[in-house]
Amino acid sequence: MLDTTMIAGVPRQRLDRIAMREAAAFADARPRTRAALDAGADSYLGGVPMHWMTDWPMPFPMLVAEARGARLTDLDGHVIDDFCLGDTGSMFGHSPAPVARAIRAQAGQGLTYMLPTQAALEAGRLLTDRFGDFRWQIATTATDANRFALRVARAVTGRAKVLVFNGCYHGTVDDAMVELRGGRTQARQGLVGQVEDLTLVADCAEFNDLGSVEKALAKGDIAAILTEPVMTNSCMVLPQPGFLEGLRDLATRHGALLIIDETHTISSGLGGYARVHGLDPDILVVGKCVAGGVPTAVWGLRAPVADAFARYNDTRLPGHSGMGTTLSANPLQFACLRATLGEVMTQANYARMERGAARLEAGLARAITRHGAPWHVVRVGARVEFICAPGPLRNGTEAAAAHMAEVEAVVHTCLLNRGVLIAPFHNMMLVSPATTKAQIDRLIAAFDTLLAELFERQAA
Repeated sequence: MLDTTMIAGVPRQRLDRIAMREAAAFADARPRTRAALDAGADSYLGGVPMHWMTDWPMPFPMLVAEARGARLTDLDGHVIDDFCLGDTGSMFGHSPAPVARAIRAQAGQGLTYMLPTQAALEAGRLLTDRFGDFRWQIATTATDANRFALRVARAVTGRAKVLVFNGCYHGTVDDAMVELRGGRTQARQGLVGQVEDLTLVADCAEFNDLGSVEKALAKGDIAAILTEPVMTNSCMVLPQPGFLEGLRDLATRHGALLIIDETHTISSGLGGYARVHGLDPDILVVGKCVAGGVPTAVWGLRAPVADAFARYNDTRLPGHSGMGTTLSANPLQFACLRATLGEVMTQANYARMERGAARLEAGLARAITRHGAPWHVVRVGARVEFICAPGPLRNGTEAAAAHMAEVEAVVHTCLLNRGVLIAPFHNMMLVSPATTKAQIDRLIAAFDTLLAELFERQAA
């Protein structure tokens, strides 16, 4: 029989007691924030400028006064070690000096004019140098980049569907908002205002299951496989040996394109997971931190795909392509792309991040072992995650089952009350070039102290 008194190995009564204590401590420590929200939040739908800002586990949003390097200062003056780093948007630290200089310089020369610049030409060269030989386009978000890439894939293959993985994350691309329920592809539960039948444009398979991929491809209607090389924004799932290479082989044999979305796995090393591990996508998408935190994403086509799209483009009827936004590819983006790719996204910085993340991974794993928690730790380059369930996980179904929202919320708030911020929605932590050993050790110590309380042997 299911033990309803325990969750992720923690007595529920104990968890509830700690949750109440930590929520009160957060609120008591932030009177200025509370007063500011009471006075100024009513103008926003739901009291926040972006709806998911209410998804943080603390009782009300924290207002940031400033951010530098790998630290935040909130409105009440609390200095916080930041391991969220904008959920990868600031993976290289807040306002890296070369990016800040680029912004200041470009601000005096105009922010948007729908024409390229010399910096754009240099940024294109740097994109190829960092990520490989692709023909690039610039977007504002990775969601847009994925959406545009799918249009190209459908155009050059003449097929309607995209194959995605159960539990995947590709921003808010409509086509990826499907999941497996009862072994069948269905629209994800909870979608707002959904009226179209997403099963007409998408199929869903399980990550690490090449058999399910081949079964979907055999129908002959899949234009592209869209995947992260590591499943993220859930409980992180690593690819099993040969899986990603198998995707490449299956896509080629069945006439589909392979799109790799590196928006989160750019943490893997210089050039992202695909470059580090020698993968060969037909289309590559990178977003979030590629311009140092200025809203920017890039998507690139291998030369044969670019040539096929050019042939398609030459024959299509005149009219709107359904691709592109007015403020994308603006000069500010190119200035920041050039600064990030050339001076921030370096091998030396990645090596520093890797060392710090390895230190964090080892420290968290020691704490989990020391306190007998049925949890595990996983790392992809500079990206580390603790998961409140045994591992490793193999697919999205297992990742969903391992997501322990009540426990995670308590851990997040406890860490924040001890001066450490990790990502909302899941348990991701990033190590930036600005992150110090002292910050890493403070996170490990806070995590260890919390686990000692959660898993204390005496009765709750």
